[in-house]
Amino acid sequence: MASPIQITVKQLSRLIGTPAAPALIDVRIDEDFNDDPQLIPGAFRHPFKDVSSLSNRLQGQRAVVYCQKGLKLSEGAAAVLRSTGVHAEVLEGGQFGWRDASQMMLESASLPGTNENGQTVWVTRLRPKIDRIACPWLIRRFVDPRAQFLFVAASEVEAVAEKFGGTAFDIENVFFSHRDELCTFDTMLAEFGLSNDALQRVATVVRGADTNKLELSSQSAGLLAVSLGLSRMYADDLEQLDAGMLIYDALYRWARDATDEGHDWPSPTLQN
Repeated sequence: MASPIQITVKQLSRLIGTPAAPALIDVRIDEDFNDDPQLIPGAFRHPFKDVSSLSNRLQGQRAVVYCQKGLKLSEGAAAVLRSTGVHAEVLEGGQFGWRDASQMMLESASLPGTNENGQTVWVTRLRPKIDRIACPWLIRRFVDPRAQFLFVAASEVEAVAEKFGGTAFDIENVFFSHRDELCTFDTMLAEFGLSNDALQRVATVVRGADTNKLELSSQSAGLLAVSLGLSRMYADDLEQLDAGMLIYDALYRWARDATDEGHDWPSPTLQN
């Protein structure tokens, strides 16, 4: 049974990918990380001896610290954070506990570099519709919650990415883009090693809407309609992204928890 300052793998797994996910801090030493170079989705690495430097950044947030086994490094780092006013817990069993429960992992080798603020920077075309909202949602929820997104003229995407240390996506002839029949969302799932039933369902819906193959999923036409409407509601792409996050949060929760649920009207009770 987890202690009051621990969170179980099962409890954490229900939070990953949702707006309620805690800040996840991987404090494994380099040797342990190199032996198992994967991250819990959304986590970032930080030296355990310097964890107090995160205090200002984490104020007002829930934080979960993990090391290899969830013992001394996690316990000590979480205690240091709590002493600075951060609500910090330890992942019971650490990285090994998460891995041994066959939970989804993030391939760290596919992560781009970060800017001076520790954020990954992503650059794409102005006026997003589907992939360019779905992919930022995926990144913010499963890869880097603090990621920065730059929407620029299509002709300048690659040049801006080069000059500002970013990663171009969803344009032709870049790594993170469409591949054959797959859309950029599919590519990111594959490259980051992110795979569970819910994300695969979301991917099918996104692919159908983004490639105009609405027969792939009965939800694709609805996503296309909502996405086109959203793009006409916002002149500012970042405001549109903020609004679109809620759309994909809801789609993910449907895909994870509600695919077998329907809605009938009138209800049997009202008919009687």
